[in-house]
Amino acid sequence: MRHRNVAPHVAEGLKVLRARIAKANVAPSKLDESINLATWNVREFGRVRNGQRRSDAAIHYIAEILGQFDLVSLVELRDDLTDLRRVMDVLGPYWRVLHSDYDADHAGNRERLAFLYDKRAVVPTGLVAEAGEPRTKGAHGEYMPPLTWWRSPYMASFRAGSFDFVFLTAHVRWGDSEASRAKELRLLADWVDARVHDKGNDDRDYIVCGDFNIPDAKGPLFQAVTQKGLELPVPLRGPAMETNLARNKRYDQFLHYAAYTSTENAKGGVVDFYADDWRALFPASEYPKMTKAEFTYQLSDHLPLWMQLSTDVEGEQLDQVLTSRRAMVHAMRN
Repeated sequence: MRHRNVAPHVAEGLKVLRARIAKANVAPSKLDESINLATWNVREFGRVRNGQRRSDAAIHYIAEILGQFDLVSLVELRDDLTDLRRVMDVLGPYWRVLHSDYDADHAGNRERLAFLYDKRAVVPTGLVAEAGEPRTKGAHGEYMPPLTWWRSPYMASFRAGSFDFVFLTAHVRWGDSEASRAKELRLLADWVDARVHDKGNDDRDYIVCGDFNIPDAKGPLFQAVTQKGLELPVPLRGPAMETNLARNKRYDQFLHYAAYTSTENAKGGVVDFYADDWRALFPASEYPKMTKAEFTYQLSDHLPLWMQLSTDVEGEQLDQVLTSRRAMVHAMRN
């Protein structure tokens, strides 16, 4: 981390922020053994508001939070990448980013989706794409999707240790009703299920995350996205996993379509950088006109959700080979 030549109030804020991060108990990852994943909706990241970019303090705070993880899904990255580059400079030379194009229409909100990663811990393996909606043949012979995403999910394949997986992130529409949201969530569930079982697919492990605009993990919206095999990882099933500042909505999610059972461990949670006190990070002496609402445009109105995955799956890979072999021999004998 390169917190160079920061102002004294930023240095003080970083000390406060580190104490808050410590309370989240983000367990250190181990090379070739585990990785820390996170998903974070950084509110309108890159937007210039009232003629001003995010403050230097906000850039250093965002970098400090991101630096706790090995691979991060960034939601609400905007078309202007200037602030992202500022954060990358603070993170240092080992960090890389993959990002989608932006949608220029009103529904897309000029947003991108991105994966930020530490190349020492995780590497891309080739696939980088936006997910396209399934198409059906119409009356005139043209193939068209019956339903479209407001913002196309973004995915990339990665390797950490002996674990290969597809990381997919999405920003699901808010819409004018939960019914419209549920349709898009079901479309996402159907798309992942179809891709996992497609014979042309190389990776069977899908980790799906992002801002799903789901209020909880029990209602019809959550059921819509988990109807086809995506599951909430065990460490994220408990209480206190709400990611809005009021800590009463589970808008952000991690869901896993797992090929290996040995990847999950008992570590995960939410990083509460807000802690009901934003003035400790942006003191009135330096930011006299800042309100709580403005604070959300400096950091965010969402908190990062994280989980740790074990990446040494070689033992389970060998077991699966032997199981397949035994099944084949048994079939031949009968």
